Amino acid sequence: MEKVNVELDGKLYSCRGCGTHLALADDLISKDYYCPNGKAFLFRNVSNVSFGVPEERMLITGIYIIVGIFCCSCGQNLGWKYESARDKTQKFKEGKFILDRGMIDDGANSQHNIDTAGPVDS
Repeated sequence: MEKVNVELDGKLYSCRGCGTHLALADDLISKDYYCPNGKAFLFRNVSNVSFGVPEERMLITGIYIIVGIFCCSCGQNLGWKYESARDKTQKFKEGKFILDRGMIDDGANSQHNIDTAGPVDS
């Protein structure tokens, strides 16, 4: 099967490792999240990612089933997707995506980073 990258139009976030388009600024929900490397952003939708295996993870705000997300071009670990939350007050995160701020570029910075640390939550 041939891999096809979707090119997004508008203000966007891309993989800092290879420049692949990942998410539109319009899909950014919050900048108030954290991951093992520091700041992380919560997005409504992402593109051009592959998914890891679902796993139960204890994060700062509770227990979740998450799947790791990786750049479909370079394989960089970008963050995770919330599949399910045990706590009903955290259900709003289900189906949403965390992108590690250090692994994405908004066009203002072209620095390249590689990281494979696991998720932490806010």
